[in-house]
Amino acid sequence: MYRRMTAFTLSFLFLVLGQPRGYDAGLAQAGSTYEIRITNLTPGQSFTPILGATHSADASVFVPGTAASPELKALVEGGDIAPLTALLNSTPGSVMEVASTPGLTTPAVTRSLTLMGGGTYDRLSLAAMLIPTNDAFVGLDTSLPVAGETKVVYAYAYDAGTEVNDERCASIPGPDFPECGGPGTGGSPGNGEGAIVISSGSHGIGDFARNRDWKNPVARITIYRIP
Repeated sequence: MYRRMTAFTLSFLFLVLGQPRGYDAGLAQAGSTYEIRITNLTPGQSFTPILGATHSADASVFVPGTAASPELKALVEGGDIAPLTALLNSTPGSVMEVASTPGLTTPAVTRSLTLMGGGTYDRLSLAAMLIPTNDAFVGLDTSLPVAGETKVVYAYAYDAGTEVNDERCASIPGPDFPECGGPGTGGSPGNGEGAIVISSGSHGIGDFARNRDWKNPVARITIYRIP
C-alpha cells in the first residue's frame, strides 16, 4: 500500500470567490443525489483514493497558479485523505458531503462516488495523487449538472510544485513498483516549483520507465443525478 502521510491538517484552500449562487429552476434542489464515475485515462499511472466533495461557490480545493497549502502538499505527496475529510466535514456551511473511493484506481479502471448536492451546493471537487509521481495530482472543480442532464468532463493532472520531479523510488510512495523492486519509500526531496501548474508528465529521468508518461487529460468524469 502507499505510505500514509502524517496528519494532513488541511485547509483545502477555502477561497472566497463571491456570493453563493441562488436557486435556479434548472438546478437540482439541495439534497439531490449524484453519482460520479471517474475513469483513469493514463497508460501507466494509478490514482490514490479519490476524494470528492460537493460544496458552494465560496469554497475551492486548489487554485492553479498559487502555492499549494501544507494540507494539499500532504495529499499530493502521500495520498492520505483522512485529515482533509475531517476538515471538510467540519464546514457544513460551505460543504454538503464528502466521500472517497477505496484503494488505487489503475489505468482504464472506473471508480464511483455517490454524493448529495444541489441548490447552493452546486459545485463538485475531486483530487487524488498520481503514482508513481513526486507531486502530481488529478484535480477537478466543476458545476453539478442541471436536472435531467448527464455531464461528462475531463480532468487534468497538475504539478503541485512542492517537490522536485526527480522520479526516484526514494522520493515516491506506493505499492510494489517493478522499477523499484518493491514499494517506493516516499521521502521528500523538496525544492519544487513553488506553485500549482499543469503537469508536464513523467520523463523517465530517474528510476521509472518512460512509459509511465501521459498526456492530459488524465481522467474522464461522468456526473448524473440519481432520480
